[in-house]
Amino acid sequence: MTPPPTAGLDVATLLERVEGRAPIEAVEAATESLAEMLDARELAFLIADFSGRSVVRLTTGAGGAAGARTQAGEQAESLPLRGTVYERVLRTQQVDVRPVDEGARMIVPVTDRGDAIGLLEAVLPALPGPALIASVGRAAHAMAYVVIAARRYTDVFEWGQRTTPFALAAEIQRRLLPASYTCEAGQFTLAGWLEPSASVGGDTFDYTLNRDSLHVSITDAVGHQIEAALLATLFVGSLRNARRRGLDLQEQARYANDALAENAPPGRFVTGQLVRFDLLTQRAEIVNGGHELPLRLRNGRVEEISLRVEPPFGVLPGKSFQLQPFPLEPGDRIIFLTDGMQERNAASLDVAAALAASADLHPREVVHELGAAVLEATGGDLRDDATLVCLDWHGGDPRGPNSLHGSDADQASPARP
Repeated sequence: MTPPPTAGLDVATLLERVEGRAPIEAVEAATESLAEMLDARELAFLIADFSGRSVVRLTTGAGGAAGARTQAGEQAESLPLRGTVYERVLRTQQVDVRPVDEGARMIVPVTDRGDAIGLLEAVLPALPGPALIASVGRAAHAMAYVVIAARRYTDVFEWGQRTTPFALAAEIQRRLLPASYTCEAGQFTLAGWLEPSASVGGDTFDYTLNRDSLHVSITDAVGHQIEAALLATLFVGSLRNARRRGLDLQEQARYANDALAENAPPGRFVTGQLVRFDLLTQRAEIVNGGHELPLRLRNGRVEEISLRVEPPFGVLPGKSFQLQPFPLEPGDRIIFLTDGMQERNAASLDVAAALAASADLHPREVVHELGAAVLEATGGDLRDDATLVCLDWHGGDPRGPNSLHGSDADQASPARP
């Protein structure tokens, strides 16, 4: 068997080789440079798709896999995750190494702040040792930055991640969601997910992390299709504008409420919750505009968090919404959700029981599991968007995450066969 490479991986050199290249070429150059450093017989980058149920191998030129989608010379081959080593590596965020003919196959997560962007799959000339595995992990983390930077300038990655075409309403809705669905920090871990219905129900979630605070919102615009998507655009845009102008949470709620009342057609409204977590005082406050009550998993018990329910946003011009204290203890798992998780043909899903069963999962896995569960409960016929945000509150003083190659070492799920 060929001995493993002895030279250490030079991440700085890898990044230098992508500098100045076109967006798509930058990712290709990073992959080729890594393959050269590893003396790999094969090396591929697989990007996670938007469904959460596949990874996609993007290639260019002729000779792609049978059944691969093609567009403008690009090819996208979808590989189902369920029951595969790809799924296990994405979930556990642990490198998988196994012998193959005269070498080894290594699959490494490509992750930044808990956002599982994809995977690197390499066929090496020999089984790698711990030092080389750690080096490849660092290189994969660097690859995450390359992908994040590259996809700002091209549609290729976005196209590749869409295993089914988006309707216009879904395209508008997609632009309202945060760039990353997962965020790991020292005091919390957060993950969101939107399982869209065929008719697009106007759901959104959003968050932003500042130096001393975390803002989270979850909203549901009345109606369906373009009407709901445009209403959601107006509301989310007004919330972001208010937040970026430095308004406090109560002022943000009033500003967005008045924006709807002044600019939306009569009878159009949005339900939602706006939450601010103060990372210095470790306290939180919430505005609840006619929305589903959140759930809390604490010490193995799931219960609704009791809140005053005020009118939806856009119903009463000039209304001043009440700031309510949001109870919070280290170890809490909070689920914010829309009514698509509990109403109509999804009613058979016991969300509380599913949440209780999720205690040992990372929030990224929780939202995927619950999203898959609501699809199963509806037989794939989801009649309203189902959206949720899972937040694990770790508490303590502000600090950075205990990160290992882009994923929090304390939060990574244990490897499961």
